[in-house]
Amino acid sequence: MTDLDSIRATLLAEAAAADSLDTIEAVRVKALGKQSGIAALMKTLGGMAPDERQRQAPLIQGLRTEVSDAIAARKVALEAAALDARLAAERVDMTLPVGTGAQGSIHPVSQVMDELAEIFADLGFAVATGPEIETDWHNFTALNIPESHPARAMHDTFYLREGQNAKQAGTADERETRTLLRTHTSPVQIRTMLSSSPPIRIIAPGRTYRSDSDATHTPMFHQVEGLVIDRGIHMGHLKWTLETFVRAYFERDDIVLRLRPSYFPFTEPSAEVDVGYTLDKGRRTIGGATPDGWMEILGSGMVHPKVIAACGLDPAEWQGFAFGCGIDRLAMLKYGMDDLRAFFDGDLRWLRHYGFAALDVPTLSGGVGA
Repeated sequence: MTDLDSIRATLLAEAAAADSLDTIEAVRVKALGKQSGIAALMKTLGGMAPDERQRQAPLIQGLRTEVSDAIAARKVALEAAALDARLAAERVDMTLPVGTGAQGSIHPVSQVMDELAEIFADLGFAVATGPEIETDWHNFTALNIPESHPARAMHDTFYLREGQNAKQAGTADERETRTLLRTHTSPVQIRTMLSSSPPIRIIAPGRTYRSDSDATHTPMFHQVEGLVIDRGIHMGHLKWTLETFVRAYFERDDIVLRLRPSYFPFTEPSAEVDVGYTLDKGRRTIGGATPDGWMEILGSGMVHPKVIAACGLDPAEWQGFAFGCGIDRLAMLKYGMDDLRAFFDGDLRWLRHYGFAALDVPTLSGGVGA
């Protein structure tokens, strides 16, 4: 007992006096290591008589536990003190300019989305969103896309497993229906018309999915679609809106658009929209009062009466126009990018090469591409 009391007093005193993490670690090794006094006492248990071992073992083990707990408590206190000292010594001045170290950058898709939101907000459009996992009804049927349309084929559309419960839009009952990754952001137009009363003016940017992959196509890409529903809407309103948008986006007043008749199931009449470009040393530049050629940039048209009726509105009272284009393609045209696959590489050198930075905020006064 005298030896145990002596060892206990010595080790507890050394643990309490430790003033650094290195010192307390040295005390731990001395007190609990293989060559420690407590370890030597533990080894003596094997040579004791059973009655003696039964009396001494709890005492030695109790000493070991008491010293171990004291060392652990002192270590926690020293670690807390070291952290407090470090926090007190370190300072970060948030008013200093950003350093020259590695920085992130805004992505071209995010930049273009911000530019579109800024431009259309000035025209009175709100930004609408919707789910990326859609029902067959929202993605196809409500948009007047027939069952036989090629877009519904498995080689174009990513269908999810059959039999998921989904609510039939516009009704209160639920039925089994196919679900899929949306192939365009047009379902957002359907959801907006179902949930909002006209007049409606929205753009719907977001991710879309189709089974396609090459230098100008990826399985996941980004689209923006616009929708206007009101009384007395006609093609003239559509053309003016698109001209205003394209001139603001490319930041040129000499933009010339050409509308070509086309076909989309959800618009009637429908039109492909081409923008004029000029050639300079073989390089295409968007704009020019007398274009050297034309480049298709988006599709558009008057909302089909069947689509309006599917959303519970009277086509005789309400008319509208819609348009849609690829955000990735808009970024490529404006910033001179030639390979869509680089958009997904996350290479900061590529982003800096095209002039993107961390704090690019588009404004109509300062320039949407600034």
